[in-house]
Amino acid sequence: MSLSQLARTIRESATLKLNETAALLREKGEPVIHLGGGEPKSKTPIDAVINCSAVLNTGEIRYTPPDGIPALKKAIVRYTEEHYQKLVSAKNVIASGGAKQALMVLLHVILDPKEEVIFPAPYWVSYPEMIKLAGGIPVPITAEDGTFCPSFDEIVAAVGSYTKAIILNSPNNPSGAMYSRDFIREMVEFCEKKSLYLIMDDIYNRLVFDAKTAPICYEFTKAPIEESKLVVINGVSKSYAMTGFRIGWAIGNKQLVAAMATIQSQQTSGPASPSQWAAVGALNGVQSCVESLRVTLENNRNVMMDRLRAFTGVKVTKPDGTFYCFPDFSAYMKNSQELSRFLLDKVRVVTVPGKEFGFEGHLRLSYCGTIRDITEGLDRIKWALDPNSANELFLGERKLVREWL
Repeated sequence: MSLSQLARTIRESATLKLNETAALLREKGEPVIHLGGGEPKSKTPIDAVINCSAVLNTGEIRYTPPDGIPALKKAIVRYTEEHYQKLVSAKNVIASGGAKQALMVLLHVILDPKEEVIFPAPYWVSYPEMIKLAGGIPVPITAEDGTFCPSFDEIVAAVGSYTKAIILNSPNNPSGAMYSRDFIREMVEFCEKKSLYLIMDDIYNRLVFDAKTAPICYEFTKAPIEESKLVVINGVSKSYAMTGFRIGWAIGNKQLVAAMATIQSQQTSGPASPSQWAAVGALNGVQSCVESLRVTLENNRNVMMDRLRAFTGVKVTKPDGTFYCFPDFSAYMKNSQELSRFLLDKVRVVTVPGKEFGFEGHLRLSYCGTIRDITEGLDRIKWALDPNSANELFLGERKLVREWL
């Protein structure tokens, strides 16, 4: 079969592939523990379910405007005012089939072939491939000191004549690190000065721990929104645990949003109507579900940190937010892909190799599952890496492990 050069060079999503692998193993009756997922286990907010059911019950499920139904755009405008202290209009908003599509459409709008997009490492696995799909060149930047947060100077040093945009994801997937307020301020001011697009991937910005809050990028901008190249990406997938509804959005200047709507109209004709009404319900409904999820995740993070600190040789940085941590397992195995496969084969625990995020030797572990998944999963990992370790909680599982072997 003859495939395009682009099709031959784009890699599949590592995280989605692992989800598929875990599902297939579970279907076979394997006792798999999934510590690689990025999907909260909370139920869909009842207001979202009611709104979605109401439109389904009418039987009138039709096309919608390509940039989103007016009710959803109005809800996003209100959300932006409440959580970002920024007044925008409906013409500054585009709703998409997930935050991922909003970012993909944005990249198609702003990039010409061979233009560069800079982003800090570790980074979300999809950034490099999405940039390449839009004809651009991904430029990841790794901090020289080995931390998860490159400095402002390190980012600026990578900017050249082909640089078109910078992406910041804070709190960060996979590390859970949150960039400092000073760093966000410097990046906003620098991008305005150099007329670069600054794309804020804020999908986790309400899932922050230890009484911290995510910096608000609009606080530092001096340009009116219609002259600004600052774009905020967000959605309902993470904070509202609505991954399957596939609704995200972008906030930007009117000209940019109009161009995005044109491209989106040719891609998908706009998001699905029931999903949009579900998102309206979530954004306008009772918001206690977000805080409940945040508190649960903070507790789960603390449990995972306590377990990981008991590992000999494993280095781990406490996440500021999200539902991931990114420990360094290189003391056991430097090749993260081999390590991830070893853990899956040996003890049926799913993890995501750090190489996919631009950091070799690390594994992304998710704590958005149950406490039992976290404790049993880490106990299995500890036993696999050090079979002689004293691990009373895992003794009951060793018979299963021997059977796999």
